[in-house]
Amino acid sequence: MNFLFDKNTWQEIFGSIGKNKTRTIITVIGVLWGIFIYIALSGAAKGLDNGFEKQFETVAMNSMFVWAQSTSMPYSGFKTGRQLQLKLGDVSVIKNRVPEIQNIAPRNVRGVFGDAPGLIVRGQKSGNYAVYGDYPVFTQIATKKIYDGGRFINDEDIDQTRKVCVIGERTQKELFEKDEDPIGGYIRIDNIYFQVVGVHKFTPGGGFESDSDIYIPFTTYRKLYNSGDNVGWLTIAAFDDADVVQAEEDVKTVLKGIHRVDPKDERAFGSFNLGEIFNRIMGFSKGMTFLSLVVGIATILAGVIGIGNILLISVKERTKELGVRRALGATPSEVRSQII
Repeated sequence: MNFLFDKNTWQEIFGSIGKNKTRTIITVIGVLWGIFIYIALSGAAKGLDNGFEKQFETVAMNSMFVWAQSTSMPYSGFKTGRQLQLKLGDVSVIKNRVPEIQNIAPRNVRGVFGDAPGLIVRGQKSGNYAVYGDYPVFTQIATKKIYDGGRFINDEDIDQTRKVCVIGERTQKELFEKDEDPIGGYIRIDNIYFQVVGVHKFTPGGGFESDSDIYIPFTTYRKLYNSGDNVGWLTIAAFDDADVVQAEEDVKTVLKGIHRVDPKDERAFGSFNLGEIFNRIMGFSKGMTFLSLVVGIATILAGVIGIGNILLISVKERTKELGVRRALGATPSEVRSQII
């Protein structure tokens, strides 16, 4: 490796570069462009991965949402257009009959799908906010970040039909004083007093939910709004190794049996399969990663071929010179080092 530190060697290298400026510039541009393309594609693929993970970090990646609609086919004596309604009893039936399901949370809400939001009052301040009725299992499907000192709804709240609530950070700012701790305080939800037990942080990408939403126990919601056993929609999470598309179909099949709907009626129950969407996105991301790998390999091969051609041209241009060097006693390794 002494030739790398030999002054004459470097003088010869720079002299050769100076004589072939066009070739040198084109070679450098080609190599740098290939490296740039590879880095850009690799960065884009990694950026997509990080972006998708950020968007899905607050909800289970194998989750789905199912709601009732109206029938589009007559069945078992019922006419077309019958409005269906999910019931609380549907949850246990689905859980028992669909083994792919890990968690299922029945949910209700006021103030999102066209109905009037809840009127929330604290002292002289008031506002209209969406009010959700939820079970604790919901947080195992969709993460709710709660500020220190607070909590989400628990099983005791459900069993005892407690009048407790979790408010959003924007709701806190609008109803409470700047330095006032809302935990333990009271607000009125449609003229009923509720104690605040937690404040949830806003999580971008959380669907139609916002930083002003209020969560109360599902059982309390039933009494407050006289909703009985009605359920607005089901938030469902399948096991990690489950086929989410098949799980969705199985859930709908079970619901059709419960509510006496034609098995061929595809409009009776609506659904949004987040797991299927996520799988498609991950497939696209893997495709981008594979493309960047292919481009990287092609870039390396192109560089190898280009440099090989330059070496071949250099050898042909210096055939006589190399012959003289050999005649003067240069060894093959010395000649090879000078060429490289």
